[in-house]
Amino acid sequence: MQKVSFIILNYNGKDNTIKCLKSIENTSLPKDTKMEIIVVDNASIDDSLSNIKRQFPNVYIIANKENLGYSKGNNMGIKYALENGTDFIIVMNNDTIVDKNLITEFLKSAEKDENIGIVVPKIYFAKGYEFHKDRYQEKDKGKIFWYAGGTMDWANVIGHHKGVDEVDRGQYDKEEGTEFATGCCMLVRKDVFGKIGLFNEKYFLYYEDNDFSQKAKKAGYKIIYSPKAIIWHKNAASAGGSGSSLQDYYITRNRILFGIKYAPFKSKLALIRESISFLLKGRYWQKRGIWDFYTARFDKGSFNV
Repeated sequence: MQKVSFIILNYNGKDNTIKCLKSIENTSLPKDTKMEIIVVDNASIDDSLSNIKRQFPNVYIIANKENLGYSKGNNMGIKYALENGTDFIIVMNNDTIVDKNLITEFLKSAEKDENIGIVVPKIYFAKGYEFHKDRYQEKDKGKIFWYAGGTMDWANVIGHHKGVDEVDRGQYDKEEGTEFATGCCMLVRKDVFGKIGLFNEKYFLYYEDNDFSQKAKKAGYKIIYSPKAIIWHKNAASAGGSGSSLQDYYITRNRILFGIKYAPFKSKLALIRESISFLLKGRYWQKRGIWDFYTARFDKGSFNV
């Protein structure tokens, strides 16, 4: 008997989390597989906890006393799952809906090779959450790619989602290796955590998934895109959108943290030059992000979440 553990992080996201949990409960399980669901609540001030406890009595809840961010919050759930004998962990955003065959397809891919450490799904925009809502015919909505694997532009230290904004016409139906896993949803073999550790808590939010991906690859694990494993994503509404103060701060700070660790030497020099430009001409929270990087103020940092 093998065990699969879902880790769902919640922060004032009652409605999304409840819909996500309902979809997980409807997933099919392969023979000799059991599932547990762990919700980690980052000190929500809505009535998330009472509603989740009432509607999902079998869900294990970890109630944090403060907002620990993505990295540390998920780590709380991962530690619990590992201590309680899990074999695979699915880290997944609460603003997602899963296909009923997600677990089955994830395990089919993972079990092909013990060196496959991480498996990522095909991720569509949930209907109505596309970047360009007026671009698509109604029949195509729900089949618009958000992520079909990831590629890294190391010259500019930017990760790109394959297929984003494209209608699925079968062009990304090949199972293959990918350069990074998205924290929106990934299945991780327990051995990976034992070998490389958990998410790096310096990041708090953004780039921790790519950091984890690069560490896994350096340790000899493969990251595989599994096109028959499918979820739908509501696209980061909670982050305030592109250019929000929250994104300005964490993406600016964490991109240079990530790049200095993993990028080629020339790219590191370019990041340092760019950081000086941000300090002189950037928006307020971009400046604060750069300043906090150079003064080693990580985790939550200066931003009041």
